[in-house]
Amino acid sequence: MQRVLLVDDDKDFSSAVSPLIENMGFAVDVADRVSEARSYLARNRYHTLLLDLMLPEGSGFDVLDALPLDRTPDKVAFVTGHSAIRSMVDHLAGPNMTYLVKPIEIQQLQDLLLRKRESAPATYERHFGVLVGESPAMQALYDMIGKVAQTQANVLIQGESGTGKELVAQAIHNASAAQGPLVAANCGAISAELIGSELFGHEKGAFTGAVARKPGLFERANEGTLFLDEVTEMPIDQQPNLLRVLETGKVTRLGGTTELDVSCRVVSATNRSNENIADGGHLREDIYFRLAVFPLQLPPLRDRKQDIPLLAQSFIDQMNEEYATAYALDDKILASLQSYDWPGNVRELRHTLHRAFILSDRNQNTLSLPPQLGSPFGRSATTTEQTQSSDSSSNLQAGTTIEAMEKRLIANTLEAVDGNKKQAADMLGISLKTLYNRLNQYKQSES
Repeated sequence: MQRVLLVDDDKDFSSAVSPLIENMGFAVDVADRVSEARSYLARNRYHTLLLDLMLPEGSGFDVLDALPLDRTPDKVAFVTGHSAIRSMVDHLAGPNMTYLVKPIEIQQLQDLLLRKRESAPATYERHFGVLVGESPAMQALYDMIGKVAQTQANVLIQGESGTGKELVAQAIHNASAAQGPLVAANCGAISAELIGSELFGHEKGAFTGAVARKPGLFERANEGTLFLDEVTEMPIDQQPNLLRVLETGKVTRLGGTTELDVSCRVVSATNRSNENIADGGHLREDIYFRLAVFPLQLPPLRDRKQDIPLLAQSFIDQMNEEYATAYALDDKILASLQSYDWPGNVRELRHTLHRAFILSDRNQNTLSLPPQLGSPFGRSATTTEQTQSSDSSSNLQAGTTIEAMEKRLIANTLEAVDGNKKQAADMLGISLKTLYNRLNQYKQSES
């Protein structure tokens, strides 16, 4: 049975209203002060709060402040003897907040308690439960996801940073008949010393600090999907161990002797191009062909701008639901969003809308975009490529080692962005963790 909390210090009013609420099929708790209301809120979840504005020890707003985040009621109504309260309530955030003026009629209570919360129908579909977009590029992607989901083939997802590679991995998992979980790991964020333990697990005492047995990612993803993000950042000397598991379907924990059968689809992802993967020596050829049985290329957002209104609406709907607001996007905002190229792709779009959501006036229902949509990563790809090409042609000589070339490229990139490591990592197509690892290696080799 759903519950209503009535908070009012007028005992005659509470005694008259409580039976009416109970006759509508609700359980009722009554409090006459803030401290008592807070005690009820700590113990119970309520369908509706009926709050007097002025209370001993404070006000109805103080009761709202005590609401646990995981116990938000469907409706909140302020009860008052003065209609002037409406102007105050109208300035509060949240479409599920209203007011009732004493004396309250039965019809008012019925309208409040029995009317279901209305929500606008979504104007977009979440394909496979997670992906939004109806452009030809996305329709082609949905078709490929549907086909590969019927198999157990490993998938390599390629695309620029921010295009939603992890969501595509989730979509593949959702579309398949996998019985196990989706387990995700970022290869670029795992140190070279620990990646073997993370992937394959270890036995107690296998190395210093191994105080207990630990199952690896392959074991945890058994009968499900293992998502390896930034797979091209995996140390090259660890890749043969991965190859063996992919070929045999068996894994041996570090420090162990028993082979364990594992069966999972491996979905991996990288923001490196095919040319960069091959020429840069980031992935062994035999590993590539095991991981990329079915390669998927994600389109950048600038190539599917017709999806921007759908994506923007989906993000705003999520924020409205989370914060009980009712922001909307007008045609002018949508035009601004579609006129920008979004070098950071869908991630940058969401970031911009989140920032706009925070900065917008809660008294208005229309979102206000920041004056500039650009980000620190808005430098055009053409300019970047020209700069790198110029640097390499003027300094590169025959016989230069790959390590020296990489070191020089990192140094030139850091110089171009005034030492901003996050921006440099994004331009280089590697994780921030990988960049720090490289810089530490260079520092140690020079000492």
